[in-house]
Amino acid sequence: MHSPELRTAETRSVCCYCGTGCGVIIEQRDGRITGVRGDPAHPANYGRLCSKGSNLHLTTAAGGRALHPMLREHRGEARRRVGWDRALDTAADRFAQIIERHGPDAVAFYVSGQLLTEDYYVFNKLARTLVGTNNIDSNSRLCMSSAVAGYKSTLGADSVPNCYEDIAAADHLLIAGSNTAWAHPIVFRRIEDAKAANPELFITVVDPRRTETAEFADLHLAIAPGSDVLLYNAMLHVLVWEDLIDRDFIERHTTGFAELRTAVRDCSPGAVAAACGVAAEDIVAAARRFGNARAALSMWCQGLNQSHHGTANNAALIHLHLATGQIGRPGAGPFSLTGQPNAMGGRETGTMANILPGHRDPANAADRDELARLWGVPALPERPGLTAIPLFEAIAEGRVKALWIACTNPAQSLPDQAQVRAALEACEFVVLQEAFGDTDTAEFADLLLPAAGWGEKSGTVTNSERRVSRVRPAVAAPGEARSDWAITADFARRLARRLGREADVARFAFADEAAVFAEHVALTAGRDCDMSGLSYTLLEAAGPQQWPYPAGATAGRPRLYEDGRFPTADGRARFNPNGAPVRHALTPEPTDARHPFILNTGRLRDHWHGMSRTGRVASLWGHAPRAEIGLNPADLARRGWREGQLVRVAGRRGSVVLPVAADPATAPGQAWLPMHWGSAQLAQPGANAMTSPVTDPVSRQPALKQAAVSVETFPVHWEGAWAAAAGDAPGATALMAALRPWLARFGHASLTLTGRERPVVVLRIAHDAPVAIEALARLDALFGCDGEDSLAFRDRARGIDKRARIHGGRLQAIRLINETAGFDWLVEAIVADQAADPLRPWLFAPIARPPAAVPAAGRTVCNCFGVGETEIRDAIAGGADLESLQASLKCGTSCGSCLPELRRLVAAGPAVRAAA
Repeated sequence: MHSPELRTAETRSVCCYCGTGCGVIIEQRDGRITGVRGDPAHPANYGRLCSKGSNLHLTTAAGGRALHPMLREHRGEARRRVGWDRALDTAADRFAQIIERHGPDAVAFYVSGQLLTEDYYVFNKLARTLVGTNNIDSNSRLCMSSAVAGYKSTLGADSVPNCYEDIAAADHLLIAGSNTAWAHPIVFRRIEDAKAANPELFITVVDPRRTETAEFADLHLAIAPGSDVLLYNAMLHVLVWEDLIDRDFIERHTTGFAELRTAVRDCSPGAVAAACGVAAEDIVAAARRFGNARAALSMWCQGLNQSHHGTANNAALIHLHLATGQIGRPGAGPFSLTGQPNAMGGRETGTMANILPGHRDPANAADRDELARLWGVPALPERPGLTAIPLFEAIAEGRVKALWIACTNPAQSLPDQAQVRAALEACEFVVLQEAFGDTDTAEFADLLLPAAGWGEKSGTVTNSERRVSRVRPAVAAPGEARSDWAITADFARRLARRLGREADVARFAFADEAAVFAEHVALTAGRDCDMSGLSYTLLEAAGPQQWPYPAGATAGRPRLYEDGRFPTADGRARFNPNGAPVRHALTPEPTDARHPFILNTGRLRDHWHGMSRTGRVASLWGHAPRAEIGLNPADLARRGWREGQLVRVAGRRGSVVLPVAADPATAPGQAWLPMHWGSAQLAQPGANAMTSPVTDPVSRQPALKQAAVSVETFPVHWEGAWAAAAGDAPGATALMAALRPWLARFGHASLTLTGRERPVVVLRIAHDAPVAIEALARLDALFGCDGEDSLAFRDRARGIDKRARIHGGRLQAIRLINETAGFDWLVEAIVADQAADPLRPWLFAPIARPPAAVPAAGRTVCNCFGVGETEIRDAIAGGADLESLQASLKCGTSCGSCLPELRRLVAAGPAVRAAA
C-alpha cells in the first residue's frame, strides 16, 4: 500500500473564471482534487484568490458531468450512450452530407472564451482550412468584441497596452462600466493596495449603479444608461477648451485630431449633462482630474462593451488617452479587463468570424493569402462569417443546418432567448461538446460529447495583460471525457476522409497539445502579437510570459507603444470619427408607457456566467440566495410594493417572474437583474428572455446591458416551498437535475442551494391557479416528504398543507403550501443540522421570526469563513470597526471579496447602533 505522502500531490495551474488569470496550486489526493490555493509565484495574483477561485475544488466533485458520448437518432427520442467512434463517425457523416448538399456555409461552430488556446486553434483550423467556412464565432462576441474593435479603430491593433503594475503607478484611475470589486476581485485588491499606498490616487467610477466599486471611488458619475459616448466626448471638449491636451504627442503620434475636435465642438458638459444624468460641473471635474494627472489609467468592461454603440464607447474613451498623451508609460493607458479566462487566446488564434490567427483580417486578401500559404492550403474562404446573433438567425431560417457548440451555453447567455431556443429546435444537427451534461443547452443537443474540465486539461491561456500561462492537469478526466483539442482534431481527421480529402488528415495529426501551441505561435511571427519565441519548454522554465515575445527574446514587454509608434500604416494612432457619432440612440430600444423601466444586467460576486460550475457549490449561494429584481426604494414605495413580493418583469421579447428587492444602488426608473440566472433555476430563461439582439454595427456585439421593461404585480393564487438536506454535493446536483423539468410549469419557480458542508436544495414556486395534487405528490417524493417519518398539518378550508421529515433526531426536509412565513428560518435549521425536538412546537407555526432555538445567520457576507450579515451587524452595533471585525470574526482576512461590503456596513455603523 502506498503511503499517504505518495498519494498526495500539488499542481500549478490557472483559475478558470475571469480574465485576471490568477495562478492556482491544485491539491489532489488519490486522483481527486481536494483543495486549491493561490500561487504566490504567479505575477497575476501573487497568491490571492477571490471567493469563486478559492472554492474551485468544490466544483470538481459536485456531479453533473458529461461522462460518455450520448447520441439520439431522431428528435423527441432520449439520447443513448455510444462509443467515441460511433459518436464522431456520426458527426462526420452528418457534417459531410450537409456540406456536400448545401455548401460549407451551411455548417457553423460556436465556441468559447473558456477554451484553452490549443482548443481554440484546432477549431479555427478545422473551420477555415477543412470545412472552408468563416462561420466560426465565440461567446467572446458577447463580452470583448467591442473592445477589440475599439483598439483596432484607434491604436491599429487589438493589443492591450497595459499591465497590472500600472495600477500602482497611476495617480488617476478611471473605471468605466465595470464593478471590478465583484467581476475582477483580485484586480480590485490591487486598486485597494494602490489607494492605501498613495491616498492621493484619485478614482473616478462611471456606472449607472452605485456599485461596490463606485462606493470606493472619490467621484462617481452615475450616468444614464447608454450615455457613455456623450460623457467622454464632453470630457474631451473640456480637455481641448482648457488646453489640457498634449499637443506635441498629438502632432507627432496621431492623426485625425482636428476633425474630431470639430466633431465634439458642440458637445460641452452643459449641452450633454441632462442626457447623461449627471451635473455639468462633475463632468468638468472628471475631465480636469484626467487632464492634470501625471499618469491616468482607464479600466473598463461590459458596461462599455455590451452596447449597440460599444465600439464608439471604447473609441471615445481611448481618445482621452491620445489627446493627453496618457499611453505608453507606467501608470497610463486604456486597459480593457477581459471577461473570460481565455478570451484573449481566442483573439490571438483568430477564432471569431471576423478575425484570423495572429490578429489578421479575413476581409484582407493579403492576410488570407499569407495564412493560406502558412497553413499549406490553396486558399481561405472569402465570404464573411456569421457572428453570434446573425448565426442563430441563420439557423432559425434554415440557412445553417448543423451547429457545433463547445464549452458555452447559448440557451442561457444569448439575448432574445425565445429566438435562440427556436433556432436550436429547428437546427437539423446540434453537437454540444461540454464538461457538464445538464446545462440549458444540453437538452437541444443531438450529440453530447464529454469534454475534460478544469483541473483535467493541459494547455495555455492568456490573461488581460497579455500574459500567457500554462494550464496543467492535476487529475484524469472522469469517464470517457477527452481534451477539447483532441476531440476536435479526431473529428477533423474523420471529416477529411468523409469529404475525400485524405491529404488533409495529416494537418490534424498533432502529437500533443505542445505541438498545437508551437504551430499557433509560429503563425504570429512578425505580427503585433508575436509569440514566436514562446514554447512549453520556456513557459515551464521561466513561468508565465507577456507578449510580444518574438523569437530570440529573453522577456516579454509589460506595456506597449512606449516609443509612440502604433501598428498602423503610418505608425500613428487614430482619432476615429466613430468615437463621436453625430446622432445615436442611448439605449437599444426606447422606454414607453408600457415599458417604463430600463433593465440593467450585471454580475454577482460569487457566481459566474450561467452557473454551470458555481451553481453546484452551496456556499457560493449564500451572498445572493435567490434571483431578485432590484428596484430603487422610491419605485417600490410609489407602487406600494413590499420587498419579496412577486412581480412580472416583461420586455418586448419575453418576461420573468421574480421577487422584488429594494436596491438603493439602482436609480429610480431603472431595474437591475444579474445575468447568471436562467431556466436551470427559474421558470423562465432569466434576464436574456428580455435583452435585445440589436448589435453594434462594427463589433457585432449585442446590447446585453439594457432593455426596456415593465414591472407589474404577479397575481399569486397558490404558493409552495420545499427544502431538503441533500447529503452531499453530488446528491444536491442530482436532486436539482430531477427538479428542473418542473420549473417551467409554474408562473414563478426558484431552484437554489444553501448551506456549506451540508447542502440543502430549496424550491419556491408560485402560480396563478391551484396546482394539481398529483404534481404535489411527485414533488413531495423528490424531496422525501412523503414517507412515514413525515409530520403533517392540513387546514383544508384555507388550502394550507405542511409537511416535515425528521430523521435521526434532525429536521431533514420541510414543505409548506399556501402559508410560508416560517420557511426561511426552517431552512436555516436544516442547514445547521439542529436537533428536531426543540423545533417541534414551531414547525408549522405561521411565524416569520425564528424561535430562540434557531439563530438567524442571515445572508452570507464572508464566504471564506461563512460569516453572516446578522452576526456582522450585531458586532457593529456593539461598536466594532473593520479591524475588530477582522480580528473577531475573521471576515475580510482571506480572499478579500467581502471587504467592499464590510466597509459599507461599518460606514452605516451609527445607524446600526441606533437601531440596536
